[in-house]
Amino acid sequence: MFDWMVWTTPVAVFFTCIALTLVGMTVWEIKAPNIKRKGFLPIATTRGDRLFIGLLSAAYINLAFVGLAGKLTQWFRLDAEPSIWISFVISMGALALIMRKG
Repeated sequence: MFDWMVWTTPVAVFFTCIALTLVGMTVWEIKAPNIKRKGFLPIATTRGDRLFIGLLSAAYINLAFVGLAGKLTQWFRLDAEPSIWISFVISMGALALIMRKG
């Protein structure tokens, strides 16, 4: 069923985190409905808005990292491409920042 996707450990962890975040946000919204607030984002947002923006940001960070991994190897004269776990940590940090302060 999932043969079309290359399921490495980082990919599986990334999608598992997204699924758990969606479930957690659904439960949180049912238990405590929210109101719009203004953070560093240029618009007033709800938790769901910030989650959507954060997930898009996380996806773009991961895609940029995968696209630039070869160049990073050349620029910094690395023996091998940098680990994808680096982009995972950066993207989850960006998501947490957007959810908290956005």
